[in-house]
Amino acid sequence: MANFRNWLKFAKTIAFAAALATITTPTVRVFAHGGQIEVNESGPRGPVTLTDVQIKSLGLQTTQADFRPLATLLRTNGQLAVLPDNQADVTLRINGSVESVSANIGDTVRAGQKLALVQSRIVGNPPPSVDVTAPISGVVDARNVINGQSVEPNTVLFHISNLSRMRMVTRVYEEDLAKVHPGQKAYVKLLAYPGDLLEGVVSLVGPTLDPDTRTVDLWVLLNNDRGLLKPNLFGKVDIVLSQNNAALAVPNNAIQEANDEKFVFVRDASEFSRVDVEVGAADDQYSEVTSGLVPGDDVVTQGARELYTLWLTGGKD
Repeated sequence: MANFRNWLKFAKTIAFAAALATITTPTVRVFAHGGQIEVNESGPRGPVTLTDVQIKSLGLQTTQADFRPLATLLRTNGQLAVLPDNQADVTLRINGSVESVSANIGDTVRAGQKLALVQSRIVGNPPPSVDVTAPISGVVDARNVINGQSVEPNTVLFHISNLSRMRMVTRVYEEDLAKVHPGQKAYVKLLAYPGDLLEGVVSLVGPTLDPDTRTVDLWVLLNNDRGLLKPNLFGKVDIVLSQNNAALAVPNNAIQEANDEKFVFVRDASEFSRVDVEVGAADDQYSEVTSGLVPGDDVVTQGARELYTLWLTGGKD
């Protein structure tokens, strides 16, 4: 019986040692062309240490946190439209018939330029003819007459739009209404020209709220110096709410997010440490970091997700 108790005690000792080894023994992960990385799957999560070969194998890239101009933006969608005072219908005050037409859709005309000739129905020998002229300079975007057509005082012969300046019409939700006002700078990126960033200014915040959508119309004035802007083009609008000319910022792809936490990986020689951050203003390329980093911190911009996977298992030298 004594021998049996001794054997049982020995077996329990061996089992405990095996369990302890399972808890404390690091797992060895093998990287192709890069040797081995030891990660402790149950220990505290610490820096991930990599060799130069492993860094290259993972394709890691870094950049330094630095100061740059950055704005707090309110993003909306909208469509281009002609300014109300930059368009005109072309009509006559008499009855008559069209003798000739000298302007067509797409023509650029100047104010006072002849567009058509209409013969009046007033009795005369010959009946008097009237020149139809452009009331404003712009582009003919509608033609509603042909030679020989009868016209009346309410007939719209042409429509002319001056596209030298246009409005981007967007809508702002009720909860954002206090943030916007005329005079704010805004940036517009059109779907038709994704490589161009247009700068404009808020010219109108509508006087009424749509009760169905709970939004207010907002206009952004844009110059059309290159003649690319056309009515009804769709685009995204970024209204500048505030501007920081010296924001500590990093590229957007450096910032990772998990479990409602935002963080980056900072490189120090061969070690890569997770650093929790707080983020402020952001644009399409950069995000302001208000807490967690200092200028010059070398943050990972490519390969951060792979580092996060290693960090989850507890990187270890």
